[in-house]
Amino acid sequence: MKKVMLVLGMTLLLVGNTSRAWWSGGHGILTRAAVEAAPDEIPEFFRTGGGMIAHCAFDPDVSKNQGTPTVRSSEHSEHYIDLELLQGRSLPKNRYEYIQLCTEIGIRPEKVGLVPYAVIEWTERLAIAFTEHRKWPDNVFIQNKCLVYAGFLAHYAQDMCQPLHLTVDYNGRRQPDGTILHKGIHEKVDALVEFLDMESADLAEAQEIAALDNLMTDISKLVENGHSLVDKVYNLADSLPSPRNKEWTAVPEVIEFARERARESVRFTASLYLTAWRISKTVELPSWLDRSVSDK
Repeated sequence: MKKVMLVLGMTLLLVGNTSRAWWSGGHGILTRAAVEAAPDEIPEFFRTGGGMIAHCAFDPDVSKNQGTPTVRSSEHSEHYIDLELLQGRSLPKNRYEYIQLCTEIGIRPEKVGLVPYAVIEWTERLAIAFTEHRKWPDNVFIQNKCLVYAGFLAHYAQDMCQPLHLTVDYNGRRQPDGTILHKGIHEKVDALVEFLDMESADLAEAQEIAALDNLMTDISKLVENGHSLVDKVYNLADSLPSPRNKEWTAVPEVIEFARERARESVRFTASLYLTAWRISKTVELPSWLDRSVSDK
């Protein structure tokens, strides 16, 4: 009943809404929420660094810039995985085994996409930075590095929770006659966090944050679960608001879907932060590394 009342309340609020309508800011909202939801076990500098982390969460999209074509070409495939192209194969444990799998299937890895590996690799980078913080807790440079890494991690984690980042039908469904049905749907879904004026405090509330037991196993499950929602997204296609048109007759099913995906994005991002912190207990730093002197 509480959930129903919340959805209806948001619906009534939306009727007179004069919300923003540009999808990119959603990452900032979701990232601030994830930091707010992070458990006290994570160091205070991190839990009070939501502004910097959210700032850096924009950077993976900023990197897809026409003026920097090399980084644009490498960055693009870090944001998605077209799961159907893997023909039912399981995700290998690391990026290069995945590239080999794609070669065996006969498809370029950048066409399939590599977002699971972006998530895992940035989680482990953050874990290393956290290990440095454990050893040199007063080093501000290390703290700043943790915040930057966390921003990059947040972006990829949140992209992976958007179902249209997990399918070949990422921006419409091709019909037998070659036409594309619901072209433009991707931006509409990406815009929902901002269009519905979601707030980080609300998205962070009552989240149950737990560390992942196994990065690849748990991420594979999340990808499969997200992919299972693709049909639901297309069933809602005709009810989605246009991000640049403030006039919209609110649809509770759309609001409920958007809120569930937003909260899952927050939960997953915060869980990765906790996972990185737990991993950092076991990381051994090189014997030659001395951060007490090199950053002064």
